[in-house]
Amino acid sequence: VDFWAEWCGPCLQLAPILDEIAEEMDGKLKVCKVDVDSNMESAQRFGVRGIPYIVLLKDGQQVDSVTGNDPSRVKALAQQAA
Repeated sequence: VDFWAEWCGPCLQLAPILDEIAEEMDGKLKVCKVDVDSNMESAQRFGVRGIPYIVLLKDGQQVDSVTGNDPSRVKALAQQAA
């Protein structure tokens, strides 16, 4: 789950990388985007303190997360899910 906002520069920079991951791992991993301005309740539920905030869920449970624009950590998180 990608927690982001339209006004967040680092979020916008990370978006193409997440799109690439979603395409490469189609069928193994699903990337969902949550706009924190429109979905504050979801952001609070996951304890989002800064964005971009990427959460890895497996069977509905949070397994790991990455805060900030760190493409290598986000890619590693995706590999962990595969």
